[in-house]
Amino acid sequence: MKLKIHTDYITLGQLLKKGDLIQSGGEAKGYLNSVEVLVNGEKDQRRGRKIRPGDVVETNGVRIEVE
Repeated sequence: MKLKIHTDYITLGQLLKKGDLIQSGGEAKGYLNSVEVLVNGEKDQRRGRKIRPGDVVETNGVRIEVE
């Protein structure tokens, strides 16, 4: 899946919501603690992690390429 953003960055929590992996921002912490999330191939659990165009997020069988 490709996700186009119109700002310099999006947080990991916001990306999970826009990618329909969680329903609300409040679910991000629980999701990140229970499901492995890879940002550019490295495990990350910080919901405030800045995701920029060119980054790739993989979780739960879903690959999101940020444009």
